[in-house]
Amino acid sequence: MKAVIPAAGLGTRLLPATKAQPKEMLPVYDRPTIHYVIEEALASGIDDILIVTGRNKRSIEDYFDKSYELEYTLQKAGKDRDLKKVRKITDLADICYVRQKNLIGLGDAISCAERHIGDEPFAVLLGDSITRSKTPLTKQLIDVFSQYNKSTIAIRQVTPDRISRHGIVSGSAINDNVYKIDNLVEKPNVDEAQSDLAIVGRYIITPDIFDKISQTEPGFNGEIQLTDALSKMDEVYGVKFDGDVFNIENRLEWLKSSINFAMYDDEFKDDLISYMKTFI
Repeated sequence: MKAVIPAAGLGTRLLPATKAQPKEMLPVYDRPTIHYVIEEALASGIDDILIVTGRNKRSIEDYFDKSYELEYTLQKAGKDRDLKKVRKITDLADICYVRQKNLIGLGDAISCAERHIGDEPFAVLLGDSITRSKTPLTKQLIDVFSQYNKSTIAIRQVTPDRISRHGIVSGSAINDNVYKIDNLVEKPNVDEAQSDLAIVGRYIITPDIFDKISQTEPGFNGEIQLTDALSKMDEVYGVKFDGDVFNIENRLEWLKSSINFAMYDDEFKDDLISYMKTFI
């Protein structure tokens, strides 16, 4: 299976940090956000990855490309540990790129991948969203997709104050964590939402989505929404996710994500806790 990672947005809620740098390249603790997303795809058995980029996103390509000058400098200085880290990034996966020329929504970004995907089902992982669980979330979706052979998306319960920030779905539970979805709405008002189940940002989608996107009119915010295109599908299943989700959507969430990941590093965890206590 191939994976598509949309990473063309402007990241305006993180300005000025994103003025000349993609939000997907903002570091969460010790690596860029999109690095974690690539690692999730790999851990799910996917190593053919297409990243949908836009203007001012060249640093994403540079990050995963080989850096001869840096490798030479590290090798000459005898910094073998750092050299190994740098080379590992280059060897992560087979990554291709395509540009979304007009930033008119996630649905349009996915349509840019049609030629690369062809007529096969594929995974979508949003480039500004990190998930963490014992079994990678994308792998969980692949397992459910293999049972039903229909588009499968990740969902989770959210608090009322977050409903208007997400695509919201409703449907009937098939078992403890799988739902057959009958309604999808992009960012509804809380009093209009039919449930508190939000789309997480991970999908396994059948290739007929490209026809559905072409039939989809601009929706929320005047953009072509993937949620609206999915609502045109005959069947869609949802997998309820109970792991951690880190959306790099604003400065607070970005900072919280970095602190969370730092807590898993035994080298710095205790010092970080001591430092944070000075503010309490």
